[in-house]
Amino acid sequence: MFSITSFQELMKGLPRSTFDRLVERRNADKYCKGFRHWDHVVAMIYAQLSEAPGLRSLETGFNSHRNHHYHLGTDCIKRSTVADANRLRSDVVFSDAAMWLMGQVSRQLRRDTQELMYLLDSTSLTLKGREFDRWTRENRTRNTQGIKLHVLLDTATEIPNWYSFSAANVNDVELARLVPLKKNALYVFDKGYTDFRWWHSIDQAGSHFVTRFKRNAGLRIESERPIPAEANGVVLQDQIVRLKHRNPGGRANPYIKPLRCVTIARPGKATPLVLATNDLESTAPEIAQRYKERWSIELFFKWIKQHLKIKKFLGRTENAVRIQVLTALISYLLVALYKQRHALKTSLWECLTLIRATLFQRVKTEASHYRERRRRERNLAHIQSRLFA
Repeated sequence: MFSITSFQELMKGLPRSTFDRLVERRNADKYCKGFRHWDHVVAMIYAQLSEAPGLRSLETGFNSHRNHHYHLGTDCIKRSTVADANRLRSDVVFSDAAMWLMGQVSRQLRRDTQELMYLLDSTSLTLKGREFDRWTRENRTRNTQGIKLHVLLDTATEIPNWYSFSAANVNDVELARLVPLKKNALYVFDKGYTDFRWWHSIDQAGSHFVTRFKRNAGLRIESERPIPAEANGVVLQDQIVRLKHRNPGGRANPYIKPLRCVTIARPGKATPLVLATNDLESTAPEIAQRYKERWSIELFFKWIKQHLKIKKFLGRTENAVRIQVLTALISYLLVALYKQRHALKTSLWECLTLIRATLFQRVKTEASHYRERRRRERNLAHIQSRLFA
């Protein structure tokens, strides 16, 4: 009985025909002779799944499974070729593949009855030392030297819906303005994204947002809302407010509509949370719960940093770093599709561990051989029992 390996099963989430269309659209393989983009992406995904610490171990490990290369549509690799591709090739095909997979996973996992709720945040990837300093030192901040990964996370699927890169010293709000806004969605983000023009854009798109007011926000209180009895001691205040200053920072403020200012107690903290939202209908506890769910994106960043390879890099150029981070996102999305396709009830980490442990095993073939061996053992035991009866 022939069956495919776990690696081949995983790669079903990114069909070769679809990937080839992405390559053709960019005309990316025009000057490629042997090592094409498909070979590149397969090798880099293998590096993520095998946790290869360097190019030498990537080459040795991948080439040791050469009898499986035909079914993956690739061939043996050379570490110098992979290094050159990471250094010189544009990351646009990897970016297109990641965005295509984000759309696929969201459509397959989302339930229509669930609210469109998105979490926006960024995480820093520290890049210091030889070669990294050439392109990260000039854009470093007091706390960070490297790049930032910005992600919009869909809470219903726990899958990224949008991403972008920036230098460490770029304000998060600059990237937030690039986020594609959807009607009737809810966007949750921290006070680092305070920009009244962007808040106005979300409101004009017919969506809601939940964030925090900065400590120095100028507010004019218009009315007090009643606090539910069950929320006493948790919700301290629920007010309708307007922004007091028309030209904060010397720039015209287009946001003139009323906002909710919800103050939430924080046990063990000296100061409460002061939340801002344009949702005038939901209760104060519901607003607080939505902001609390923002922690999910912190857990997402922690997950990919712990379980995928984005702390140690196979190349030290900016292009190589971007390709490796994109491959980590692609691997995350492929594992999510694998889990959904096989209806696995385990966690995503357990699913990733299972794939890693059986990467080049033909699981169905081995299971068939095991069943056949057990059948023969039972038959032999039955015959022996009759001989000595």
